[in-house]
Amino acid sequence: MTIQPGTEGGVPTTAPAGAEIGAPAQTPPSPDKGMFGVQGTGDVSGFGRLARPRPAVLDSPRPYGEYFDDVYDALEEAYPAINDAIEKVVVDRAELTLHVRAERIAEVCQVMRDDESLRFELCSSVDAVDYLGSDERRFHVTYQLTSMTYRRRVRLEVAVADGVTVPSVTQVYPTADWQEREIYDMFGVVFPGHPNLTRILMPDDWEGHPQRKDYPLGGVPVEYKGAEIPPPDQRRVYQ
Repeated sequence: MTIQPGTEGGVPTTAPAGAEIGAPAQTPPSPDKGMFGVQGTGDVSGFGRLARPRPAVLDSPRPYGEYFDDVYDALEEAYPAINDAIEKVVVDRAELTLHVRAERIAEVCQVMRDDESLRFELCSSVDAVDYLGSDERRFHVTYQLTSMTYRRRVRLEVAVADGVTVPSVTQVYPTADWQEREIYDMFGVVFPGHPNLTRILMPDDWEGHPQRKDYPLGGVPVEYKGAEIPPPDQRRVYQ
């Protein structure tokens, strides 16, 4: 805010920042722009300067608590290759996550579903995150498993570098079909063994994978009723 020389009723008047250029909103010549002073990112949300450090994910010590020890012991008994397949076990916020080597994920899912002491019959979700810049294995794929027999939940997590494939689990959990396609479409992670690994959200001829952190913001203009909303990287700065 800037103090104006004039007064009104004995109280100094103020003008909003940016008023000296004629309007609170204007289009700067540089394509590197954003709201609230963000520069160089193309981010128009206003939060481009916020950076939350990612804490290290460490192996949790035993006992894990709740039913988590029973799940791990049952998997250890049913799957002799567990030491080669499981990288670490993390218990955080009362949730159990087994970090699995990518090449073993389908085998682990098979045991988790079929063993009598485990019975994780449902894979309710397959998700992915891009940790570009904070993890050499930037793509993390997570599988949310539910045992309806024992009313238990467990998460499996796989981490791979760009260009490394993850075996499909659709032969074990058919519900993963469209979810693996979405991860392929948005992140570019390839799932060998998938029956039809094609795009599901973007057009077949779309270039790139929009949810990668290094994907350009860009966009296409939206037109309606004679008006047009420009792409995010071409919108005006609001001060």
